[in-house]
Amino acid sequence: MSEFTDEMYAGSQKRNFMGHPVGLSVLFLTEMWERFSYYGMRTILILYLTKYHLFGVEKASMIYGAYAGLVYMMPIIGGYMADRYLGSRKAVTYGAILLVLGHGLMAFHGPAAYMSGDIVVRDEFYINIFFLALALIIGGVGFLKANISSVVGALYGPNDPRRDGGFSIFYMGINLGSFVSMLLVGYVGEVHGWNYGFSIAGIGMLFGLLIFLWGQRFLGGRAEPPAPEVLKEKSPIGLNKENTIYLFGLGLVGVNWIMMQYDQMVIQLVGVSGILMIGLVLFYAFTKCEKVDRDRLFVALFLIAVQSVFWALFEQQAASLTLLADQQFDLSFFGIGILASQVQMMNALFIIVFAPVMAWLWVALARRKWEPSTPAKFGYSLLLIGAGYIVFAWGMGLDDSTSKSFMWLVFIYFMLTLAELFLSPVGLSMVTKLSVPKIVGMMMGTWFLFTALGNNVAGWISSLMGSNEEGVASGTLDMAATMDLYTLIGLGSAGVGIFILILTPLLKKGMHGVH
Repeated sequence: MSEFTDEMYAGSQKRNFMGHPVGLSVLFLTEMWERFSYYGMRTILILYLTKYHLFGVEKASMIYGAYAGLVYMMPIIGGYMADRYLGSRKAVTYGAILLVLGHGLMAFHGPAAYMSGDIVVRDEFYINIFFLALALIIGGVGFLKANISSVVGALYGPNDPRRDGGFSIFYMGINLGSFVSMLLVGYVGEVHGWNYGFSIAGIGMLFGLLIFLWGQRFLGGRAEPPAPEVLKEKSPIGLNKENTIYLFGLGLVGVNWIMMQYDQMVIQLVGVSGILMIGLVLFYAFTKCEKVDRDRLFVALFLIAVQSVFWALFEQQAASLTLLADQQFDLSFFGIGILASQVQMMNALFIIVFAPVMAWLWVALARRKWEPSTPAKFGYSLLLIGAGYIVFAWGMGLDDSTSKSFMWLVFIYFMLTLAELFLSPVGLSMVTKLSVPKIVGMMMGTWFLFTALGNNVAGWISSLMGSNEEGVASGTLDMAATMDLYTLIGLGSAGVGIFILILTPLLKKGMHGVH
């Protein structure tokens, strides 16, 4: 998109949505429903694994970590396929179809596990159906996630000051969908049946697909294939290249299905893939880029890598923090009873309230030349989330009851959200600003690959907080181990944040004027 000037972008997007290109509204609603389905399913996943299938904390956390890791790893492939062949529209549509199928299949979960003496009895056929459903969701997110974010960046000119604000609004759509889904899917899943909760998540994804198809005309052609004629060419297997890519996507679903059954291998796969991707981008930077673009790619790669620390702490929401809420807290807030699966909605609620404020704040500070640089925002984010865990663990140590004050959960979720607003929407914007246009999809995929690593590590961290013993009481956390780990990861995150702030002047120099 480098051939477009700011004036050309502005001229092609005269219709506005909250002061931004009207195409943002289509992407906002599509991603809202996609996140409704993803977070709705995620909010009940670890409770479903421990209470319905009677997995222990260690195994349930590793399944969650493998799933979350693969979800964010697959966009590296989906981003490449969209950049090189499909274009974002076809990639997002295909991904949405896989997601609808996966969420629909989650509704067929078979009989609950039960104890026969000291042995847990599960229906292995339905366990495999469950893993296939997760594999379809993983593949769907792979084709959708990176590409819809890339289209958001394409709506703005190279130096459009609205870009960060646009990503913050887009991020608000993500969290509006997740808030409603956690409220609804969590309630239906825990009260009326896990399969009904999963079904509602699937219906949400269908809405997202229909909205995206309807709103194509508002994207100004920015989501089309780079070379439509290439898609019609024959592939080595006799099909045209477009259908071959779709078949390849189904093959990825099969690979994901196998990987979900070997969850401990996923963290190794994601780590090795991350190293390979850094090597590939560095090779491109040294062989294809001039100094300015090369320096910007170096900064982008550094920030992409360190954000995995943030996600390892942030994603405790769907793992240890959900189990903690279920087992240790008085889940009533001003007399209103809340389910353990619904506690996560505080993150989305805080995002909805504060994302517009942060979007306005960055623009206001930029006008006065007071806005922190992107690297500084990353450093502050890791300091905030680290401090949140340290204080939370200290607070838990003050009360050894199993009916702790709900306000401690409010505190940790507020700190998680504040840290998120400093890093996640800013990071998505950073990738589109610092990347070379020809590899922006691949760079966005690399961002999600390191998000995958953080998610994977989150599952591993959570697995250290309880035993692998299976059965009715298998989901119980070891509170002493949990609080010790929270303190340790909090100190680690704060240390990384300080390191980034020290490096910020050097990183700003490498950005060559990009803010």
